[in-house]
Amino acid sequence: MNTQGAAEPLPTAVYTDRMARARAQMEDKDIDLLLLSLGLDLPYISGYNAMPLERLTMLVVPRNGEARLVIPRMEAPRVRPQPGVFEMRPWGELENPVEIVAELAKKAGTIDNVAVGDQMWARFLVELLPLLPDAHFSRADVVTSMRMTKDAAEIAALRAAGAAVDRIAAQLQAGEIDLVGRTEAEVSADLSARIVAEGHQVMNFAIVAAGENAASPHHHPGDRVIAKGEILLCDFGGTMNGYCSDITRCVYLGTPPAEIADAYAVLHEAQHAAVVAGTVGTPCEEVDRAARRIITDAGYGEFFFHRTGHGIGMDAHEDPYMVEGNSLPLAAGHAFSVEPGIYLDGRWGMRLEDIVVATADGPVAMNTANHDLVALDV
Repeated sequence: MNTQGAAEPLPTAVYTDRMARARAQMEDKDIDLLLLSLGLDLPYISGYNAMPLERLTMLVVPRNGEARLVIPRMEAPRVRPQPGVFEMRPWGELENPVEIVAELAKKAGTIDNVAVGDQMWARFLVELLPLLPDAHFSRADVVTSMRMTKDAAEIAALRAAGAAVDRIAAQLQAGEIDLVGRTEAEVSADLSARIVAEGHQVMNFAIVAAGENAASPHHHPGDRVIAKGEILLCDFGGTMNGYCSDITRCVYLGTPPAEIADAYAVLHEAQHAAVVAGTVGTPCEEVDRAARRIITDAGYGEFFFHRTGHGIGMDAHEDPYMVEGNSLPLAAGHAFSVEPGIYLDGRWGMRLEDIVVATADGPVAMNTANHDLVALDV
């Protein structure tokens, strides 16, 4: 999914502060060199969102010394200068950018430990390894860990994006979006258009799954015609001013049978319990357990087979993850989804999702659209 709809660059002082904090983490983790290429760590720390080209873009950040953005000359005009944060090193078509990165690394002094961004293309890493033969390479958890904790402006952006998709969810629940007789793909396209109309620069996804298709959590909308007497799951979101939205609501087209109404009541209780559990200091896995316990006790445990949530921010899926085995304590500013589901293969499925931010005053949901299984009179 494309979540690269970056916001306008922030004031240089923001990036100066982020760079200083990144270098402090490098000091703590004994990282001599940080290399960031594609992905959202780069715009977070520099304000520049690189295009996914075969031409290398790389921010070279030594622990001590000037950071340089190695960038194709033809892309350099797209970069807004950030004095004191980085200097540019444009490269021409006849130059080898990987060799340039290696030269800059060596000029920084002794390079024992190099941290690389998760989305650096393997081809560039493979070419770089023999040029820095004495260095130990590892994943960069420097900027990634910084991005987990959102500041007030980032939370405001998440809130605005959440409010926008809330309005679309309300339209869905009010019966203002035609459903019966249309294909899943047609309704998905309708939701996608509404996401953009509500102020998102990028539509990231719009899952529309009817009846038995709702048992597939990431179902791809197709030519299945939506009919009366079935559940409809809609999971959609986009990128608005650099930050993502993500919401899931289900409606029933007619009067839901007792089996589905009862299962949804369990789901509703589980989702609420997990939201309430998202307090500062609580391990991420406890949020997962809060939802899973209720679903399991009701006899649906084997039908809830994914994690309860994922972090969200500039990317639709980022740290921290609400999943068993993640003992990381939630901190103020952590933003994450809470989205338990129940899926009966070949029959029906359901999921309920909000974005939540942990704060010193307790968890705050970025979504307030009706959480009930709304029965539409169709």
